[in-house]
Amino acid sequence: MTKKLQEYNHHKQGHLLLLHKSWYFLLFIQVICSLVALALADVVDKDKNALLQLKSAIIEDPLGLTSNWNPKDTDFCSWYGVTCDPVSRRVTALNLSSDLNHTCSLLSLSATGGNFSLPFSCRRERVDNNSSSKLKGQLSPAIGGLTQLRVLLLGFNGFFGELPLEIGRLSLLEILDLGFNAFYGPIPLTLQNCTSLRVINLSGNQLNGTIPEFFGHFTGLQVVSLWFNFLSGSIPQELGENCGSLEHIHLAGNLLSGSIPSNLGNCIELRSLILSSNRLQDDIPASFGQLLNLEVLDLSQNFLSGVVPPELGNCKQLKVLVLKNSYDPLFSRDNDSLPIQPVVEGEKDFNFFDGLLPDSITRLPNLSVLWAPSINLEGTFPQNWESCSKLEMLNLAQNFLTGQIPASFGKCKNLYFLDLSSNNLTGLVPEEISVPCMVFFNVSQNFLSGDIHKFSHGECSKMYVNLSMSHVDFLGLYKSFFYSNALTTIAPLASPSNGLVVLHDFSSNLFTGPLPPLLIHSADFPSKPFYGFWFGGNNLKGNISTYSFDLCRSLHGLIFDIGKNKIIGELPLDMGSHCRCMKFLSLAGNEFVGQVPKTFANLDSLVNLNLSRNQLQGVIPSYIGKLKNLKYFSLSSNNFTGAIPRELVQLTSLEVLELSWNSFSGEIPPDLIKLENLNILRLDHNNFTGKIPTGFSTTASLSLFDVSFNNLSGPVPQNSNSIKCENVQGNPNLQPCHDDPSSSEWEQQHSGGISQQDANSPTGSMQRNSSVLNPIEIASITSATIIFSVLVALVLLLVCMKKFSCNSVADRGSVRKEVVIFHNIGAQLTYENVVRATAGFNVQNCIGSGGFGATYKAEISPGVVVAVKRLSVGRFQGDQQFDAEIKTLGRVQHPNLVTLIGYHVSEGEMFLIYNYLPGGNLEKFIQERPRRNVEWMAWASMLLLQGRPSEFFTAGLWDSGPHDDLIEMLHLAITCTAESRSTRPFMRQVAQRLKQIQPPS
Repeated sequence: MTKKLQEYNHHKQGHLLLLHKSWYFLLFIQVICSLVALALADVVDKDKNALLQLKSAIIEDPLGLTSNWNPKDTDFCSWYGVTCDPVSRRVTALNLSSDLNHTCSLLSLSATGGNFSLPFSCRRERVDNNSSSKLKGQLSPAIGGLTQLRVLLLGFNGFFGELPLEIGRLSLLEILDLGFNAFYGPIPLTLQNCTSLRVINLSGNQLNGTIPEFFGHFTGLQVVSLWFNFLSGSIPQELGENCGSLEHIHLAGNLLSGSIPSNLGNCIELRSLILSSNRLQDDIPASFGQLLNLEVLDLSQNFLSGVVPPELGNCKQLKVLVLKNSYDPLFSRDNDSLPIQPVVEGEKDFNFFDGLLPDSITRLPNLSVLWAPSINLEGTFPQNWESCSKLEMLNLAQNFLTGQIPASFGKCKNLYFLDLSSNNLTGLVPEEISVPCMVFFNVSQNFLSGDIHKFSHGECSKMYVNLSMSHVDFLGLYKSFFYSNALTTIAPLASPSNGLVVLHDFSSNLFTGPLPPLLIHSADFPSKPFYGFWFGGNNLKGNISTYSFDLCRSLHGLIFDIGKNKIIGELPLDMGSHCRCMKFLSLAGNEFVGQVPKTFANLDSLVNLNLSRNQLQGVIPSYIGKLKNLKYFSLSSNNFTGAIPRELVQLTSLEVLELSWNSFSGEIPPDLIKLENLNILRLDHNNFTGKIPTGFSTTASLSLFDVSFNNLSGPVPQNSNSIKCENVQGNPNLQPCHDDPSSSEWEQQHSGGISQQDANSPTGSMQRNSSVLNPIEIASITSATIIFSVLVALVLLLVCMKKFSCNSVADRGSVRKEVVIFHNIGAQLTYENVVRATAGFNVQNCIGSGGFGATYKAEISPGVVVAVKRLSVGRFQGDQQFDAEIKTLGRVQHPNLVTLIGYHVSEGEMFLIYNYLPGGNLEKFIQERPRRNVEWMAWASMLLLQGRPSEFFTAGLWDSGPHDDLIEMLHLAITCTAESRSTRPFMRQVAQRLKQIQPPS
């Protein structure tokens, strides 16, 4: 019994001891849990405090996005833009992006905590960082306290200041989007601690410095988007070393220089590579042919050269290829406070390539947009387009392509934008091309010929897209961007917001036969389109008095330009009765006869009406006053008679009125001064009588007022900036004219009072003593001499020069460093001095570039500045004629020709040294021309249009020179000084034209 009792007690004590130990263990666990809970609560509180500190750094929150971030609220995970882990309640995502209604989600990404989109501006309007609906303030260093943060989205706001170093504490951060704010300063080095980063978007800020090399160490990186900052230096080689996951590289709109790293070809998952609007140099890497998944490649607005690599034909997924873009950048923003601009001023794109467009590119099966205008392409136009089923937009304008337009374009069933203008194409336009289905078709300024027949169009409806809408991918974004910019030339006439705009341009070719009908197939359009129809400057013949304008009823607006042809007959009646939507009408330079039809009174939408240089007669109809929108009105060089109708005063929008070279009579209506927008008034070469209304002397808007060669009498109004003596000559009864003493210094030096008796006929100026030349003659002769002299020099160089770009000096081994000198400039000219003065041919010293090459400003010694033109050497190695021709140029001296000071030629380097002209170039002259009081180019244009070019030249020059050559030279001078850069020829084109007209040796 005692033994059993002892066993019982022993077991009881064991149970009690075990129970006691369990109780202590449970107590220990409870203590541990309490401590962990306290620690977690403390960490969670730190997240809350960090959020509140972020809010305190925001100075403007107009939409109240953070209004529910209340310090007393314990559930901060429910605050706007905050996402927490459901278990730990730690903040994992913060999304305060703004302006999402004006953005497109071009990239969709998944990250811890959900799916997120990376927004980009998809509107053509500029991104405005000063919008009142955005958050503004600094990004608080407290952001580093959110140590569990995976996603940070603050795009499209007004955050400013430097990026906080504490951002480097976010070691788990996967998506960083601070795009389109106002951050400045360098990218912080502490960001290298964020090794989990997959997306880096810092676009649209003011960041400077260089692209960090450590970006290449993030093995999981998928997106690097840094466009439109002020980043400089080169693209780091490290970016292409560990880039197996990289899908998007966007570095456009910076100040990046140097070569494009060839090892970017290792980024085999790359889908978009956008490097436009920088200062990148040298060749396009052939290694890009390894990017089999590449869909978008934009290299425009750089200084690239070499050949277009045929290896790009291996990129079978390529949809968008942009090699040049003369428009504004794809994305931009309004911010007048920026200290510098990321895009080179003036000419935006200096990409010029050698040779042909590779056939491998024309065979790309998924290519939708190919944009390569004016990149110096030459040779026969590619003929193989059989794989173009997805091609929608093709721009190869302003190159040197020859041959015929391929009929294989007829297989491009989705092609709606085709620009082949300003090439050297010949032959017919193939009937297989669905021109009626195209939204934009431009083959102007070629040598195309033959009759225009009916084009096939089949089913067009599938080709039309609403190009004005916001698209959700890069392809749609580029299509919308290029289409909208192509309409800028007709923007005053057509508003794209009213619907689709369709442009068909066949002008300035050699087409013959009758005028074809309107080519648009409007039945397939979703709404009434605005239509532009250009056939001017051809050899079309026939009578259009019965031409059908029935299609006008299905149009929102119409541009109809058939000027400078050989069309005869009376003006068509149906034009006025059917085309009330007409905005632009040019019938100038034909052989129309008869009077202006009464039906023209219905053209009340007209903005531009040009009937000049025909054989029309009668009086100006009184209904002209009904055309309230008219801004340009020209009847010059016809046979009109009668007085100027008073109804003209009702045209309050009128800016240009040209009635010269007719037989108008009567007095000049003084009420014309009421036309407040009138800028040009030409009434010369008529039979007007009476006095010049004194009101014209005080009209501020007039820049040109010409009443020369009439029968006016009385005094010339004084103190007038608009009335010049040269523009009142040829009126025998007019009192002597004296130019305003406040006229320009140039005019005071070269002009004087013009005697009316010496100028009573159109040829009076040629009959005066040759030693007394008027300002126009002096300006024309001098300018023609300058242009002729300089361009003849270019012709001499044509056989030995090749296009190149602003490249930095590379190590080319041993170089013969001799510089041949023709003229002593008072400073030592050596190879080393030239390279040093140009900073190694750095783009910062590049002052111009074109089809012949790049020119650099070089200060050889203090006060001694020269211009250095750098040539490529590949084509001319061993050319024995080079030295001889350069030495010939070295002996040429002329006051209007730049002086060739010296040159250098070696196996790896060639450059010419000229005197530097600090007064600026032709571009500057053109830009400043509105401030000059010389209208000689306008006068020359008028004389050419009226078929009177002989009056531009002195009698001796006109009599001694071949007339055709002189006229061609005058055409060339006018073209080279055109207002619009897009219409000016390249120097290579100029040299080719000069070579065609140069006298035989």
